[in-house]
Amino acid sequence: MSARTYAPNERDPAQQEAHFRYVLRLGDTSLVLGQRLGEWVGHAPALEEDLGLANLALDLIGQARLLLTYAGELEGRGRDEDALAFLRDAPEFANLTLAEQPNGDFGHTIVRQWLLDAWQLEIYEGLRVSADTRLGAIAAKAIKETRYHHRFSSGWLIRLGDGTQESHDRVQAALDSLWRFTAELFAADDVDERMKAAAIAPALTELAPRWSARIDEDLRAATLKRPAAQPYPWHGRRGVHTEHLGHMLTEMQHLQRTYPGVRW
Repeated sequence: MSARTYAPNERDPAQQEAHFRYVLRLGDTSLVLGQRLGEWVGHAPALEEDLGLANLALDLIGQARLLLTYAGELEGRGRDEDALAFLRDAPEFANLTLAEQPNGDFGHTIVRQWLLDAWQLEIYEGLRVSADTRLGAIAAKAIKETRYHHRFSSGWLIRLGDGTQESHDRVQAALDSLWRFTAELFAADDVDERMKAAAIAPALTELAPRWSARIDEDLRAATLKRPAAQPYPWHGRRGVHTEHLGHMLTEMQHLQRTYPGVRW
């Protein structure tokens, strides 16, 4: 991407909306995934994994705060990170569909996390040289955390995949179930194209082969088989979600919806 600085006064309304939507998508994906991981606290297989998943969740929520705060500023409607997190309904969320899928067993959570960690590694690496210096700074911080996330998830993927027959079968079943949602990861639309043209975001077509190579490398180490491509009807980045997001938001947003504007 070009290293030129992105000047806000150059934006037209359509470009400004695309910029907002792009940052919102990143923030929503981190928020929803962080919430899912938070559901494991007190329920993980062992104390070390309980703390590990909690730390991942905290990192993701921290990323979401930075991104949603910035998205609110780009939107220009006075909505802060809390308003965007707690006062939107499911169709207004723009997270990747994969992030909202239920935890399932530990292996299922690991597969979901690993697929998204590998995706975020490519996205944040590309964004570090964004013409939007604010977004680039967020990505530079997030990439350090995401490298650890991927070490955690890929390490467990390999241990489970190349472990007992039962752990192998469970993880392969999780991979087979979740794989259909990966089609969305690199399905570029007008928002992505506008951000690429403005040198704000990397081209998804360039990131996809690197993600795929990383995935294949980990799968070989885990003795797992890559599933065949599958069609799917959801596209969370465009507000078309599975039923699971609404149920998750009901719990996540309960306090703020019940006591609007509450302060501790």
